[in-house]
Amino acid sequence: MDGLMMDFQLTLTHMLQRAETYFGPNEIVTRLPDKSFHRTNHRATMRRAKQLAVALQRLGLERGDRVGTLCWNHHQHHEAYFGIPCGGFVLHTLNLRLHPNDLAYIANHAADRVVIVDRSLVPLLEQFIERTQIEHVFVVEDSYEDLLATATPEEWRDPELDENEAAAMCYTSGTTGLPKGVVYSHRSTVLHALGVGANNPLGLGVSVEDAVLPVVPMFHANAWGYPYLSTLLGSKLVYPGPYLDPVSLLDAFVEEQVTWTAGVPTIWMGILQLLEANPGRWDLSHMKGLLCGGSAVPRALIAGFRKQGLTVVQGWGMTETSPVASTAALFGELAEADEDTQLDYMAMAGLPLPFVELRARIGDDEIPWDGEAMGELEVRGPWVAAGYYDTPEQADRWTEDGWFRTGDIVSIEPHGYIQIKDRSKDVIKSGGEWISSVDLENALMAHPAVAEAAVIAIPDAKWSERPLAAVVLKDGASATADELREFLAPSFAKWWLPERFEFIDEIPKTSVGKFRKTALRDRFTGAEAAQLHS
Repeated sequence: MDGLMMDFQLTLTHMLQRAETYFGPNEIVTRLPDKSFHRTNHRATMRRAKQLAVALQRLGLERGDRVGTLCWNHHQHHEAYFGIPCGGFVLHTLNLRLHPNDLAYIANHAADRVVIVDRSLVPLLEQFIERTQIEHVFVVEDSYEDLLATATPEEWRDPELDENEAAAMCYTSGTTGLPKGVVYSHRSTVLHALGVGANNPLGLGVSVEDAVLPVVPMFHANAWGYPYLSTLLGSKLVYPGPYLDPVSLLDAFVEEQVTWTAGVPTIWMGILQLLEANPGRWDLSHMKGLLCGGSAVPRALIAGFRKQGLTVVQGWGMTETSPVASTAALFGELAEADEDTQLDYMAMAGLPLPFVELRARIGDDEIPWDGEAMGELEVRGPWVAAGYYDTPEQADRWTEDGWFRTGDIVSIEPHGYIQIKDRSKDVIKSGGEWISSVDLENALMAHPAVAEAAVIAIPDAKWSERPLAAVVLKDGASATADELREFLAPSFAKWWLPERFEFIDEIPKTSVGKFRKTALRDRFTGAEAAQLHS
């Protein structure tokens, strides 16, 4: 017997119309390049999103075509978050921190036909656009407004999308090889917003009364879903533009009475240092919490904010999980535990959100939930990717029974809280962004003086991790750290480049000839790692 419920499609068009109808006057605020604030609201923004949808249709785009954005966090980017998918197209956020070579590959692989770009980022676009299929460029402060003027909101018609049609896509460089595309459906995006915003101990409980400031860039896994969550709930949105420095953010928190914010640990480290050095300068008593993710959150950081009267909620996820899959909120006996116990649990990756299931395995065997045994974390759920876009060679990232292999090595304690122990591949996470050690190694070994090179992650107080390059020079050859760094510079983004190079006689190897990076970590990071995590 089947239920007798309506077959109602979960699409972003519902969010758009709901925000315009019920939450119209609620503000969307953007810090402009001159540091003043631009003020608009949900109704005006959703109407402009409708204009964008119609204008792109008139441009000749077909359903499912990809539209790239190369933008910071601002209200026009928010319009694109809705106008593009609600026109029947696919939003493709381009990471402005990547090297132009990577951006060229990504834009080509996604087959972007249009790009919307900030004026300040046009020089970056010019470095790779000739290697792409991009046909139309619209500059936010200039031609983008001309594009919108070709349509009116009243001309928009609901394209009656299927909830499983693509809404957005984001590329993850992962650990090795070429970047891989994750394609989010309308259904997955709606369910992710509902899961993250659920008013329970594992969600954030964001409401229409809140003011949300996403520090996490809108080009980084859809700003962790906050533009969609805030639109669904009608919350006030505050966009920081390109100003992500601690003073600008703290000023915005106070001026706009921000209650929830989200970003990577590096951001919060700088903010905590300012708060400790300037007691009483910023009154943040109105803030409910800071969501922190992108890389492991130091326990000391959580404790430091607690002394300031602020709560850090750690979240875990990946581009492949939309991205939030778990949060480290406390409930039951843990909410009543002593402070040290609470901090221990808040520093974990937490429990999965509703409808996200997880397991950790060694081979085919699941590990016990004893907080000690370790295995690779696998997840599944309605907002977890089932495959990469046009990359069949990566099918082994999914198990035969459909679980996604995250590559994270974890333990699970008896309550079910996940604790990240290591990564199965040697990716480096610096300031919440991935750096591939293999790519750097291969480039270094192309230098005429280099015989072998291995790159490992070393702890860093500011960026969480930074790359260290261990280099073996060829007999009779010479090279300096500066020379090798300059050799890498044309091929990699500046923040990928190792600050530290160690010249050694031999790189330890396993029995099958692979680099034994555990030995290098023990040699170069053991004492530093112990000090950082104590």
